[in-house]
Amino acid sequence: MNLTIAQSTLHGTVVVPASKSHTIRAVVAAALAGGESVIDTPLESADARAARHAYAMLGAEIAVEPRRWRVQGTNGCLKTPDDVINVANSGTTMRMALGSAALLDSGAAVLTGDAQVRRRPCGPLAAALNALGAQVRSTRNNGCPPMVVTGKMRGGEAEIEAVTSQYVSSLLMNAPLAEADTRLRVPLLNEKPYVVMTLDWLERQGVRVSHNEDLSEFHIPGAQRYQPVNRPVPADFSSATFFLAAGALPGNDVCCRGLDMNDPQGDKEVVTYLRAMGAEVTESADGIVVRAGTLRGCELDLNATPDALPMMAALACFAEGVTRLVNVPQARLKETDRIRVMHEELEKLGARITELEDGMVIEGGALHGGTVAGHDDHRVVMALAVAATAIPEDVVIHGAEAVNVTYPGFVDDLASLGGVAACDAC
Repeated sequence: MNLTIAQSTLHGTVVVPASKSHTIRAVVAAALAGGESVIDTPLESADARAARHAYAMLGAEIAVEPRRWRVQGTNGCLKTPDDVINVANSGTTMRMALGSAALLDSGAAVLTGDAQVRRRPCGPLAAALNALGAQVRSTRNNGCPPMVVTGKMRGGEAEIEAVTSQYVSSLLMNAPLAEADTRLRVPLLNEKPYVVMTLDWLERQGVRVSHNEDLSEFHIPGAQRYQPVNRPVPADFSSATFFLAAGALPGNDVCCRGLDMNDPQGDKEVVTYLRAMGAEVTESADGIVVRAGTLRGCELDLNATPDALPMMAALACFAEGVTRLVNVPQARLKETDRIRVMHEELEKLGARITELEDGMVIEGGALHGGTVAGHDDHRVVMALAVAATAIPEDVVIHGAEAVNVTYPGFVDDLASLGGVAACDAC
C-alpha cells in the first residue's frame, strides 16, 4: 500500500488503541494459567493475532469476541504443537513463546517468523534457557529463528546480557513454571520499563519474583501457578507517541484519550521529551493534550524507549538547533535498523542527520516532499506520515500497510484529525 500525505493541520481527539506489549503479556499469562481468563479491550492487530496463534498451538483455547478474548488456559501443561509456530512479524511473541516452548514435557517445537523476525537475535535467550535445562538451538546456527526446542527448562542459574528486554521478560514469565527455582543475573538490561511491566503482570497474577533494585539479579521460585487474567488491556503509549508528537507540530492541537500515566509503560516518557523540546502539554482526566510550541533541540536518552526513536527523529527535524538521540543501540535490532532507516528516509526529505553507533544527531531545518519507504516497519511508516503533514509538498510512503502490525486504524485516526491522506489500497 502506498500512502500519500499532503500538508495538513491536525486538531481534535484520538482514542488510543490498546497496548501491544500488555496484550501479548495478557495472552501469555492467560495461556499459562488454569481455568478461564477474560481479556477485555485487547489490541486487535497482526502482532496480537500472532500471539493468539502461537499460544493456541501450545494448547490454550482462545475464543475471540467483540472487544474481548476468552482463554481456557493450560495450567502450565502445554501441548506439543502439531505444526511449526509462525509468529509472523512479532518479535515479542517469538521471545515469549520460545520460553514457553521450553516448558513442554515431551516432543519438539519449531518457531519461525517472517524475514524480519528471522534476522532478530534469540541466541542469548536460547543460551539462558539451555543453562536452565532446556535444549534450544537455531536451525541456521546464527542465533536467529527458526528455533527448535527439544528439552525442558528445569530451573537453576543463568546469566544473560539483555540487549532487548524481551529476553528477560520471557524468562520471568516462564521460569516460575519450571520445577526448581531459578536465579538469573542480568549484567546488561536495556528497556527496563518493559521488565517492570512484566513484573507488574506477574504480581497481579499471583506469581512471586524477587529482585534487587537495579534489576540485575532475580530469584524466581519454581513450581508456581498463574491465576486467571481478568482485566482490560491499557491503552498504548507507544502508539500514542505518534499523535502526541503530531500535536507539537506547527499549528496543531491534539488530545490523546485513554492513557494512564500511572501505567508502567516506558513510552509515557514521551510526554517528558515533548515538554523538553518546547511543546505545550496538558494532562487531565479527559486526556493528554499537546499543542504546538517553539520546538528546540535537546539531548534525549532513549534507552528505555527505543520505540520512540522514529517519531522523535522525525519531530527533531522541525526543532530549532540540534537534537541528539542517544544511548539506544538496541534500536538497530528492531523490525529494522531504525537508526539507519530513519537516517536514510528523512534524508530523502531534506533532513540533516548524522548517525551515531547508539543514536542520531539531527539538525533542524525545512523539509521537502518526496517518496520514502516504510521498510516493513510500522513505527517508521507512522513517524514518516506524521512528519509529512508538516511538509508543504506531498510525501508518498511505500509499504504503509505495515501499520497493521500494531495500529490498523492509524490512517483513519490521522484523517479524523484533519490529516489529508490517500492510499492506493485502502
